[in-house]
Amino acid sequence: MTPPFISVGRWKQMVWPQLWAALVTGALLVSPAICQQTGNNPDWPRWCGKVYEAGYPNFDPGGQTVEPPPHPCGCPLLHVQFQPRYSLYLSSEPYGEFVVNAGFSPYHGTIWPPTNSTTQWANRFIFSINSVETDAPLVQATVPINTTGNLFQFNLSRLGPPRLDPYPVVLYGAPESGQPSWTATADISYLPDKTNGSITRIDNLKGGGLWVKNAASNNTFAPYLPYGFYASHDNFLRENDTKLIDAYQNLGLTGMVPLASWGEIPEMLSYMDSIDLKYMYNLRYGYKNLSYVEENVLQARDKEGIFAYWTADEPDGWQDPFPLPVAAQNKIRTLDPYHPSVITLNCENYYFSEYSSGADILMSDVYPIGINSTFSKWGTECNATHGDCGCDNCQGIVQDVSDRLDTLSKHERWLGLWPKTKFHNPQSFHGQDYWLRDPTVGEEHVMNVLAFNHGAKGIISWLWPTSKVLAEAHGELARVVTKSPVREFLVGGDGVDGPRGVEAKVPGMEMVEVVDAAVWVDKRQKRALVGVVNGGYADIEGRVGVMVGNNVTTLDGILWGEVKEWRVEGGMLVVDRLPALATSFVLVNLRG
Repeated sequence: MTPPFISVGRWKQMVWPQLWAALVTGALLVSPAICQQTGNNPDWPRWCGKVYEAGYPNFDPGGQTVEPPPHPCGCPLLHVQFQPRYSLYLSSEPYGEFVVNAGFSPYHGTIWPPTNSTTQWANRFIFSINSVETDAPLVQATVPINTTGNLFQFNLSRLGPPRLDPYPVVLYGAPESGQPSWTATADISYLPDKTNGSITRIDNLKGGGLWVKNAASNNTFAPYLPYGFYASHDNFLRENDTKLIDAYQNLGLTGMVPLASWGEIPEMLSYMDSIDLKYMYNLRYGYKNLSYVEENVLQARDKEGIFAYWTADEPDGWQDPFPLPVAAQNKIRTLDPYHPSVITLNCENYYFSEYSSGADILMSDVYPIGINSTFSKWGTECNATHGDCGCDNCQGIVQDVSDRLDTLSKHERWLGLWPKTKFHNPQSFHGQDYWLRDPTVGEEHVMNVLAFNHGAKGIISWLWPTSKVLAEAHGELARVVTKSPVREFLVGGDGVDGPRGVEAKVPGMEMVEVVDAAVWVDKRQKRALVGVVNGGYADIEGRVGVMVGNNVTTLDGILWGEVKEWRVEGGMLVVDRLPALATSFVLVNLRG
């Protein structure tokens, strides 16, 4: 079997002194009760729960998330959920907000009773959100049934004094008849403000976009779209050359995951702090060892450049024990509640609920280019229960990226979970007998715009340094998507809804399957951003129409892409020819 310090899923950079110390001390500190790998046949060579070497029988890996059975009544259920608008609030803020969802679900919730009432309360969900500790009401209001994204403001001081521990809150609700009743719970972080270092919060209303506050933003929260790479220690950071960091940032890249910790590269991280090149701090070498986690968090938590902590790298692929990512996340929250935690998920469908529970942000590393998706280097077939071909349950096409993001969101819906922030990890490498070639520039752009169209809030590519052509390709796109006006659409500013998938049509065809399109709408400024991808390797000759909506009026600007001939016709964004692997971001104006 591949040695445990080299990932079966992808090649990893390791810092040996740090890794060895983490492994040794971790072995001493981790309880034997949680050392057992998850899934079936844990003593066999497996990835994502599936045996991948020849000579072993095929078996069900287990851990699949499946669609729940619908309610026997066949009627929609009212599924009530709520969360604070932002993952944290500060003592310098007078007010907070709750997001209340009261949507119909085929799987979760309670039957909404029929009514003949004609009062103002008919078919409205009446609720109160209270502090668990004091029972003080924070919000008392109503919402129409089958609505989501309802916002309600409240006075933060009613929670109590700012503190490092979150406040538990509870929602009680019912129809006007009083029966049946609904209950939901959540936590809200109301923290003392701090003047040193950065603070990151997640927008739970807008699909998990990030807002960061540090000295470079004049200590106000600003929208942040991370776009960058996992950065090698051996071939990059260990050179201790700030000119290399400057060249990286000058491409237009806005974030980095250094594959080293503070002890190895203090000067480089300090320099990144000074130039506002934000980074996700790397804890993956020793995330199983809580002493290691504590030591590193205490070093990193007050830096200007940190925006998150990366803990577990492909714990689902490695079949790590379920409690380990959760324990690391809890330790981080105790020591530094001002920054979120992140894990990378490699598997398409292996104990998603258990592994995703250990992070605030989920990164999807789908590497489909240049693989044999059906037969592996290990001499085994690859399918839903067997084999490892470098991209779990993939077809070896660019659409594997968007399919995986959709699958993660589907898992959350089936499980009744509030959706978490998603990042995409693009493939910018080849090798290891899995990936025969690098992606082309066109494929790289297609995969990343597909990710944005399907809700990704950040791009972290594997691995830097990459080829000159791919470095420039990423920088070219980063310079557009990380700046206004595109950034505000993708991150999700006030008044912005999306992305919403829309159809693309060609006369004589019901739908062009290789064309992927999404729309973000800014209701306040009466504008929309349209993302369009031709994910095929052939030009589409003839008129392509993207169904934006009847309220679209005029073209405002073509912000990205080689196609410059887009125009607006009858509620559609239209072009007469769409080249192979073309990507576009187009701004249109909307009717009031």
